[in-house]
Amino acid sequence: SSETFWTTTGMFPQEFIIGFPKCIKISKVAIQCYLVRTLRIERSVYEDPVDFEECVEKDLQHTEGQLQMEEFPLPDLQATYLRFIIKSAFDHFVSVHRVMAEGT
Repeated sequence: SSETFWTTTGMFPQEFIIGFPKCIKISKVAIQCYLVRTLRIERSVYEDPVDFEECVEKDLQHTEGQLQMEEFPLPDLQATYLRFIIKSAFDHFVSVHRVMAEGT
């Protein structure tokens, strides 16, 4: 729902983990967020969310009053879990409105 979102508690880094029912192949991840400065995406291929490895880290553009919409091409990336780490922000609080993963 576009009416709901996840918000940070004000200290950084902040993280959240998304789990899939099994190890899948991901081609692209997209995120809609607000006031995120630096974002890192990590993956785990294990049955439990352990031993994460970095996939991508990016500094996002500040978009005053608008959601940031970023796409991360990750061709043939396999993952059971994705961990999103918000390393820094443009304000004390940020929000994440949508995360989308494309793949098989």
